[in-house]
Amino acid sequence: MAFRKPDIKYTQLFINNEFCDAVSGKTFPVTNPATEELLCSIAEGDKADVDKAVVAAQNAFKGTAPWRTMDASQRGLLMYKLADLIERDVNYLASIDTVDNGKPFSESLCDLDYSIKTIRYYAGWCDKIHGDTVPCDGEYMCMTRKEPVGVVGQIIPWNYPMMMIAWKFGPALAAGCTIVLKPAELTPISALYLGALVKEAGFPPGVINIVPGYGATAGVAVAEHLNIDKVAFTGSTAVGSKVMQAAGKSNLKGVTFELGGKSPIVVCDDAGNLDEAAQVCHDALFGNHGQNCCAGTRTFVQDTIYDEFVRRLVDLAKKRPVGDPFDDKTLQGPQVSKIQMERVLGYIEKGKAEGAKLECGGSRKGSVGYFIHPTVFSHVTDNMSIAREEIFGPVQSVLKFKTLDEVIERSNNTTYGLASGIITQNLEKALTYAQSIRAGSVWINCYDLCLPQTPFGGYKQSGKGRELGKDGLDEYLETKTILIKVATKMS
Repeated sequence: MAFRKPDIKYTQLFINNEFCDAVSGKTFPVTNPATEELLCSIAEGDKADVDKAVVAAQNAFKGTAPWRTMDASQRGLLMYKLADLIERDVNYLASIDTVDNGKPFSESLCDLDYSIKTIRYYAGWCDKIHGDTVPCDGEYMCMTRKEPVGVVGQIIPWNYPMMMIAWKFGPALAAGCTIVLKPAELTPISALYLGALVKEAGFPPGVINIVPGYGATAGVAVAEHLNIDKVAFTGSTAVGSKVMQAAGKSNLKGVTFELGGKSPIVVCDDAGNLDEAAQVCHDALFGNHGQNCCAGTRTFVQDTIYDEFVRRLVDLAKKRPVGDPFDDKTLQGPQVSKIQMERVLGYIEKGKAEGAKLECGGSRKGSVGYFIHPTVFSHVTDNMSIAREEIFGPVQSVLKFKTLDEVIERSNNTTYGLASGIITQNLEKALTYAQSIRAGSVWINCYDLCLPQTPFGGYKQSGKGRELGKDGLDEYLETKTILIKVATKMS
């Protein structure tokens, strides 16, 4: 059951298992993007608060602290308990994300389901992390030990508030790290509620700390902090570059980045059922209002079916229900903020000015809330802004191609490399494309299928390192080599 006006229970920082005001006493407003109404005011963390959170995380990471001395299996049980509590409060949490982010309630529920599965997946890893024994010559024995990297700073975006927390918390907690989380300033409410669930689950103080605030203050403080051992960031490539510079200038802390994308999805003339193929391409772009880093934003369609396929895409876009996120029929709510809405509308104007054909949409819907009509451009060329730059909105660019070799080259002609897809009934063609694309994920006859056990991340300027799966766990572990001199003679 959805809560149209959920009671916002927690608006303070969460440090050392307690809610507290910001040191400065400042707050910042959080609004509902569907109604433009003020939801609440949230404590505004900055460097002083990050410092407090880091001290708490350091204390929780000390060798004699409860978090470090408990059995690995017990750590897993705490994570299972947290997942159970999220499941208990799933309708409330989904309602919070809907009023905070604008996504339909049904999508928020899907995000929560995935978040629960991710935390449970990593909970199962806790007592299965181990090193190796390594053969040595002579009178030595060697073994390796896997250890947590330490205090980690995690900075998450606004497009998937709870899901991005699960992606970050899961591997870090399974590895035994402690956390300072900086949620997005546009969508901090569910993160703070999660703090209460962390305490209820029984996590020791300081293991998880949550400091909402702005990127230029709280985010920078996390990236630059000398006592944070690793930072994990999801967001734009431009901000990721700044985080990397800050990490390098401070203490050379490790980094994991999941950044922007301009992902291609290729439709071959042997795609089979074109209605199904069009639905895959439609969902690949318009899901989550286009606010998805791996969205299929460049739809390449083979020339022999191009016109027919564009008609199908336009029909789907025109029929896409846009409106009240709590209406069961709604598939697209508002963009997350006025700034984001205006940014997307600016790209639509660029598309028209640079010669793309606007097939449908292209404008704001209504005057209250940050809604945009689903937009489709045809006759898009590779040099246009809408084909090269990340829009992060409900704008589909449809490009034409002739041959597989050509579309492989054009797909790779980007600074990004997060994801890609191809729709074809020809297995050889599909595998040729999959092996040739420089991207972290390739989907064949489907799109945007992410599972907790499958690694996710990008090539080139789309990221560094991987999240999810065992690869995501490895990002939070150090490997220690231990060599022992042993007697070579038996008495």
